[in-house]
Amino acid sequence: MKTTLQIPDDLYRDVKTAAAISGRSITSILEESLRMYLADAAAVQQLPPLPVSRSLSGFTNEFLATGIDFNNTSEVLAWLDEDKGQRP
Repeated sequence: MKTTLQIPDDLYRDVKTAAAISGRSITSILEESLRMYLADAAAVQQLPPLPVSRSLSGFTNEFLATGIDFNNTSEVLAWLDEDKGQRP
């Protein structure tokens, strides 16, 4: 499939230089780069699940003991960092 890309001039010059040095086409370098990017993106691990309340009324006393406001994203992320060591 053919497509048109708009990339900065300096990036194009770098790709063109790399292609000339390696004896490859610009297309093959861009294709390989896109495949590597997509493979890396697919390998990213999902964040650990947030706690789930088993209570019919939602988050009640079972989570109040932790002292975390689950409506405050910063507090939840800090709690996850402490619990798991660090976010992925």
